[in-house]
Amino acid sequence: MTIDLRDALRLYLVTDQQALRGRSLTDVVLQAVQGGVTCVQLREKTASTRDFVALACALNALLKPYRVPLVINDRIDVALACGARGVHLGQSDMPAAQARQLLAPEVFIGLSVESPDDVRRAAVEPVDYLGVSPVFATPTKTDTAPPWGLAGLRQVRTMTDLPLVAIGGYSGRA
Repeated sequence: MTIDLRDALRLYLVTDQQALRGRSLTDVVLQAVQGGVTCVQLREKTASTRDFVALACALNALLKPYRVPLVINDRIDVALACGARGVHLGQSDMPAAQARQLLAPEVFIGLSVESPDDVRRAAVEPVDYLGVSPVFATPTKTDTAPPWGLAGLRQVRTMTDLPLVAIGGYSGRA
């Protein structure tokens, strides 16, 4: 399945099991895709590797008929195990150059950037998109740099031609 990355990144869901309020993750993801989500990032900070892989495989199978790519947060091993279409790396994760050596060429790599210096360094990395993090403060991830805001997001846009994903801003209210 070939994808147009810019189209795939239009409405990007980052999962958070803490925000499910008793619903199953697969049900929430399916409803999100039916509502227009074009990319799903599976973010599991506390799951065991076995559970993470099982969940990733289930979501990948769910998303495949919809041609919605699954992106795995942080974990190259899980992405390889489930055949994910992408991985998203943070500044403290495996370097993108090493991840690129391990992944098939069609697997895309996203990188979180939290400062203008991160954006400049990303210019020489083998990444396919940047996650600008956080654009607004978010209670789902508290170990972030100060929010960029919309002015910061515009600044990043002037610094790179890579597709951008604005991250942050979930209030926890549904």
